[in-house]
Amino acid sequence: MRAIRVASAALLGVSALTFCAPASVAKGDNGITPFGFSVLPSTVTAGEQVTLLLERDHGGCRGSATVASAVFDTVVIPPHKSQTTVVVDWDAKPGAVYRVAVTCDGVSGSAALTISGRHPVAPTPVPLNPGRGVHAGEGGSFAGFDVKKLGMGALLITGSVGAAYHFSRRRTGDDSA
Repeated sequence: MRAIRVASAALLGVSALTFCAPASVAKGDNGITPFGFSVLPSTVTAGEQVTLLLERDHGGCRGSATVASAVFDTVVIPPHKSQTTVVVDWDAKPGAVYRVAVTCDGVSGSAALTISGRHPVAPTPVPLNPGRGVHAGEGGSFAGFDVKKLGMGALLITGSVGAAYHFSRRRTGDDSA
């Protein structure tokens, strides 16, 4: 019986991992290049900043790298650098997956950039009004409360607790012997 539980848990775990795999892994579209390329983080909200990272240690990309996508302006990473940052456009579609393409020394690759489903909130300037103080509340501890409603609520709670106590202590006809 224990083996069935262990096998069921293992199967459930493998199934969960299969469905959680990113789309690029599931399709086998890894954009493999002789040099490593990644977008960090790979899921962002429109308007956020991402880092484009080249791994030049393994060779394969010695010159300038050109990185392009539909959600940010094309950038060039110079030969002496291995990363740069870009800001994702505010009009990027939430829930969409965009391709980020890199080309270096005639070799191309790509990575996926997912725009999260949250709607972006554009930064708004906070108006300063030094002539006025802060509005901190209505006043005392009962401000905005209706005393009638509080009393009725307390009465209902007391009645339900009393009824529950009465019915729990009541004897049935079978208990009298």
